[in-house]
Amino acid sequence: MRTSNLVLSIGLLGIAFGLSPAVSFDGTPEGSQVAVPLTSPNANLAPGTNPLGGATPLAAVPVTPTAPLTTTPQPRAPMPPSPLDAFRSGTQLLRQGRTAQAVMELEYAAEQGVPGAIWKLGRMYADGDGVKLNKARAYEYFRRLTSTIHADDSLGTPNARFLANAFVSLGLYHLEGIPGVLKPDANVAREMFNYAASYFADPDAQYYLARLYLAGKGAPKDAITAARWLQLSAEKGDHRAQALLGSMLFKGEQVSRQAARGLAWLIIAKDSAGPDEAWITDMYSSAIAQANENERAMAHKYLEDWLKRRP
Repeated sequence: MRTSNLVLSIGLLGIAFGLSPAVSFDGTPEGSQVAVPLTSPNANLAPGTNPLGGATPLAAVPVTPTAPLTTTPQPRAPMPPSPLDAFRSGTQLLRQGRTAQAVMELEYAAEQGVPGAIWKLGRMYADGDGVKLNKARAYEYFRRLTSTIHADDSLGTPNARFLANAFVSLGLYHLEGIPGVLKPDANVAREMFNYAASYFADPDAQYYLARLYLAGKGAPKDAITAARWLQLSAEKGDHRAQALLGSMLFKGEQVSRQAARGLAWLIIAKDSAGPDEAWITDMYSSAIAQANENERAMAHKYLEDWLKRRP
C-alpha cells in the first residue's frame, strides 16, 4: 500500500471518518456497530480453539498419480554440511543465477525433509522460475509438503507460510485441473482453501474461498459468508479482496448497502492494483462517479482511520 497515494486520496475527498472492522452484511444500517463473525461456517476447527489459529489437521490431500520426482543422475558438487545449509545455499545460488547447482542443493535439502526447500522447488516448477514450467511436478512437491504437517506447524511458526501457500496452490490446481493429470474438483479446492484460511489465516486462501461462496462453486452460494471472508482478507491488505468487498458494499449486491465503506475499500484497492488489474480501477471509477457528497465525506473518514491502524 502506497501511503502517500492514500493521503492524496484523502485530500481529494476532503473530510474525515473511521473504518471499523465491525461491519454488518445483512441489513444493519451503515452507522451501527455490529461485530462481524470471524468463524467460517464450515471450518474444520477443534473445540475451544481460536477459529483462525487452531483447526483440526486436514485429512491427507488426495493422491493423484503423477510422474515420480526423479531427475536424471548427474555428478553433484559437494553438498553443504547439513540439509538446512543446503536450503540456504540453494536460495543464495538462485539469487546469483547459478540455477543448476541451486536445484541440486534444494533437491538434496528437500529429500531430507526441509519444508522450505520442498516449497521452493514447488514454486519454481509452478511458475517456471529457472526451470521449465511443470504443473504436475509442482503439484507433487506441494502435496508432499502438506503431508508433512506437524502439530506445531501453526500460524506464526517458521513453516506456516510455506504450508499455507502450498494449500492455496493445491486448491488452485484442484479448481482448474491439470490436463492429463488432475481433474477439476471444486469441492477439494474448497477444502484446501478452507484449511489455509482457517488454520493459517492466510489472506490468499480467504480471498479464493470467498470467490467460491460468491459463485456457489464447491460451496453453497452465500454472499454473506463470502463477504465475511473478504473482510478478513481485506483487513490483511489483499487488494483483490478489498476491491470485491468494496464493490459489494457500494452497490449493495446481496448484502446491505454501505456505500461509504465500499468506496473507501475501493480507493484502498485501487492504490495497490497492478497494470493488469483494470477490473479494480474500473470498479473504483464507476463508484467514485456515482457517489454523492455525503458518501465521499464518510469515505474520507474511513480512509483516515485505516491509515491510523496501519503499521
